[in-house]
Amino acid sequence: MNDQLRIDYLASHLRAVQQAVQRGVDVRGYYCWSLLDSFEWAEGLTKRYGLVHVDFESLKRTPKKSFQWYADVIAAQASTPAAG
Repeated sequence: MNDQLRIDYLASHLRAVQQAVQRGVDVRGYYCWSLLDSFEWAEGLTKRYGLVHVDFESLKRTPKKSFQWYADVIAAQASTPAAG
């Protein structure tokens, strides 16, 4: 599933975290979660949040494009030597 807006959103937030670290903020991690993730039911389950699509009938979970993008970002960070 293509969810480019979510990728753009995450990328902008990760850039902001990176800028904060460069300015000396002690960032220990970043958790990909939104308060809205808990409120899908408020929209009658018509709005979908998160990195994984859930088919409510079969309960099959399908990673979205943003899931793979985020996994790639994490992998790239893991292979980069820590600064400092």
